[in-house]
Amino acid sequence: MAHLIVHGGQPLTGRIVPSANKNAVLPILCATLLTSEPVRLIGIPEITDVRKLLEIFRTLGSEVEVDYTTGVLDLHHGETQFDPQRHHLPEEMRSSIMLVPPLLARFGVARIENDVKGCTLGVREIDPHVEVMERFGCAVERSSGALIIRSEGLQANHHWLDYASVTTTENFVLCAALAHGTSTLTNAASEPHVQEFCAFMAMLGAQIEGIGTSRLTVHGVRQLGGGTFTFTEDFHEAVTFMALGAITGGSIAVKNSAPEQFPLIDRTFAKFGVQVVHEGGWSHTIVDGPLRVKEPFTRNILQKVEAAPWPYLPVDLLPIFVALGVKAEGSAMFWNKVYDGAMGWTSELSKFGGHAFMADPHRIVTFGGKPLTPAEVDSPYIIRVAIALLMLAASIPGRSVIRHASPVRRAHPRFAENVRALGAQIEWVEGD
Repeated sequence: MAHLIVHGGQPLTGRIVPSANKNAVLPILCATLLTSEPVRLIGIPEITDVRKLLEIFRTLGSEVEVDYTTGVLDLHHGETQFDPQRHHLPEEMRSSIMLVPPLLARFGVARIENDVKGCTLGVREIDPHVEVMERFGCAVERSSGALIIRSEGLQANHHWLDYASVTTTENFVLCAALAHGTSTLTNAASEPHVQEFCAFMAMLGAQIEGIGTSRLTVHGVRQLGGGTFTFTEDFHEAVTFMALGAITGGSIAVKNSAPEQFPLIDRTFAKFGVQVVHEGGWSHTIVDGPLRVKEPFTRNILQKVEAAPWPYLPVDLLPIFVALGVKAEGSAMFWNKVYDGAMGWTSELSKFGGHAFMADPHRIVTFGGKPLTPAEVDSPYIIRVAIALLMLAASIPGRSVIRHASPVRRAHPRFAENVRALGAQIEWVEGD
């Protein structure tokens, strides 16, 4: 594991061009296995999960040429082979489950380890994915330590998700793209990264209707082609850097080509006294004085931030606003409507002198504006939590340590270097 050392107390200012969204990059990488034609991806980030997927491709015999300096990745799966006895998908990477539909479409068989998982966000069941594959006519069997999925040809179907899951939606589209017939998915996820994934699929030749809505229709085609695709900026990273500027008393401008995705995010910033300005393809925050929680018009209730599937505020961003809530004067309630294990980390806030009360596994209340001091804190294996703890450390004069912060590397290339360029004193150190 690696730790972040932060010497805080300096206003952070400057400009940042966000990297591509990990949650778009990974399913798109998996989708490239659906075609035997060359694919070029522009803006590929040098992050842990990308390196792992590319290593899988090399193991399967694919041609992989990547230049992280220019962000150009060339893939050709023309000679790819898969043997379920020899080739195992990585357990520690949740996105590996999205390799299953392309493997089924190409080879009629796939294998996934029983304990596949991602970050520490409560139980992440694979049942919805298994159900999707069965709906397409696949046979799923348990072997020692793994699930073996087999298909003699994916068959179109109509499915209604229990929950608007991003990964399950993407797996449905991956199955439907080359299935025989027309498939429909109701209660589909519609997050920006799902829309970007669908745009890539359409570039390959998939026929998808309803992109950006909760109902997708996919007309199966016989084969997909290749092409060149450029990733857009990650809105998670844009929000992260804007919040870093606000919490430290500075202002960071981030390149943002999709401000139409930000109205609810902007209003959430406003709940803590932060104004967001979008102009000329860039976005930045303005703070007039100390951060303050905006009092609700209705008397005797708390200001509230609710996070749930898009178009709600994304749950991945909730820790960022918890950090603002701890720093801001006043009280606010934060409600994670998705994960039941996502709020336990808030006990670490007390090490800084912050005050957060856990009402139940989904909700906490922050009592902000307390005097904060530097501290050594432990991050769970959750990307945005590590960053939220770093945000607080950056806003407090003195030396803090964010232990076990390596999840940041799963999503943000050159994160420490970028933050240093904004005026922060921050460095990685390797540890146990």
